[in-house]
Amino acid sequence: MGAVSRRGFLGFGGAAAAALVVGTGVWGAAGSRAFAEGRSLFTLGIASGDPAPDGFVLWTRLAPDPFAPDGRAGMPDRPVKVEYEVALDEGFRQVVRRGAAVATPEFNHSVHPEIWGLPPGREYFYRFRACGQISPVGRTRTMPPVTADPASLSFAFASCQAWGDGYYTAYDHIADEDIELVVHLGDYIYETEITDSNLRGVTVPAQFGTEAKDLARYRIQYSLYKAEAPLQKAHARFPWIVTLDDHEVVNDWAGDTVILGRDPNPPPEVFAARKAAAFQAFYENLPLRRAQMPDGPRMRLHRRLPYGRLAAFTMIDTRSYRDTQACGVAGPIADCDERLDPARTLLGAPQREWLLEGFRSSGARWHVLGNQAPMTETDWDPGPAKKLAMDPWDGYAADRAAVLGAAHDRGVRNLVAITGDRHQNYACDLKRDFNADDSPTVAGEFVGTSLTRGGNGADMTEEGRRFLAGNPHMSFFNGQRGYVRVDVDRERWRSDFRVLPFVQQPGAPVSTRASFVVEDGKPGVQAV
Repeated sequence: MGAVSRRGFLGFGGAAAAALVVGTGVWGAAGSRAFAEGRSLFTLGIASGDPAPDGFVLWTRLAPDPFAPDGRAGMPDRPVKVEYEVALDEGFRQVVRRGAAVATPEFNHSVHPEIWGLPPGREYFYRFRACGQISPVGRTRTMPPVTADPASLSFAFASCQAWGDGYYTAYDHIADEDIELVVHLGDYIYETEITDSNLRGVTVPAQFGTEAKDLARYRIQYSLYKAEAPLQKAHARFPWIVTLDDHEVVNDWAGDTVILGRDPNPPPEVFAARKAAAFQAFYENLPLRRAQMPDGPRMRLHRRLPYGRLAAFTMIDTRSYRDTQACGVAGPIADCDERLDPARTLLGAPQREWLLEGFRSSGARWHVLGNQAPMTETDWDPGPAKKLAMDPWDGYAADRAAVLGAAHDRGVRNLVAITGDRHQNYACDLKRDFNADDSPTVAGEFVGTSLTRGGNGADMTEEGRRFLAGNPHMSFFNGQRGYVRVDVDRERWRSDFRVLPFVQQPGAPVSTRASFVVEDGKPGVQAV
């Protein structure tokens, strides 16, 4: 296994913060070298994220014993100073920023220093120093100026990386792509237990044999995932934009409600405590800004990141504000009229209004909707009846109609949804009304498969054949593992579905299974 994660915490206030940052009450190199002697502190790697025109957030987490069952990763119960440098060159001869952050036990000795005031649209290198040790070097970049009109943008998106289901070879291939950033659409971890019956066929320490429900258990789950060398490599190569879906907490959770299919369900206060622990561990292990720091069972993840006037990333949260799934089920069901209830919401009214206002105010040529569960209708019944899953947007038809209708009425230019969750690849047209044969196409959607979830996968499955027969707006299906590479310019968007023949053993090659484009001003997907 490789290294693991990092987190920066500058959230102290007032004089206490100033004292800690300059070193008072904090272990620096001399005071803390003893506990780190002979052990690497940067076992979980480094990362950067949420790039802006003038900066980005950096991340690392100190973890000399990352799999320690108590979740403390072998760190002492006191703060440690972590220094950082940002440079124009990999040799750090042209340093443009130096500073220090405080890694506290309350946040699992992670730091998230936010860098600002840098020139836009260029590459930077960064590293950390703590207790006499120096981290690996990472590469990141700032976004173009908001008023610029870049010629092109390349990025990759991925999701659903269950550790026990396969190796992270896809991240080796992502790291080798000529792209500018990575978007992760959720299920960065799975909360479920990992045992020796995992699809990798490897022996797993006993502390991973239970489901994650409290903070210590979530923390070591992240440590296991983030120790993977390919994942660390991809984090170190590019800035990431991240959000979460359900498995960072528990399968199919919905807002403040308890969990579908659990008997008995936990009391609301117990679920709130679990969600608070899950949110904290998510924040501790990913390059997120202070604006995303959780407040107990609350965390704001919907946000916008412009790429000049060429594109705008709008990341939405389809978990935190939703109603419970219609008809009390998440999976496919026939004849669930509750899903059509106009009062039911996936986004929550405030987030939906925020999203629609962004459609009105943004002047971007391409609107990239970072979405967790398929927006397109996915009918499991190839006949005249409909059999739909209630967990994705199919279970919240009024919210979908409101968003797509507003996009159509307001003339939103080039709306494209990028989506995870389903462990399958789709290329789809998004219709204003999926019940009307003559309904206009409003947008395109590219659903990306899982990185590992489900094991090796297959090119075509019986479910895929049913989907293609029952959903005329779906142009492509594939059930292999991998990710999607996107190349955007002023005339068109191109999605390449990059797939691996296997993941249950390391070393798989990657190939492009299919490519689809969206042309500027022409909503909907077209095969290349």
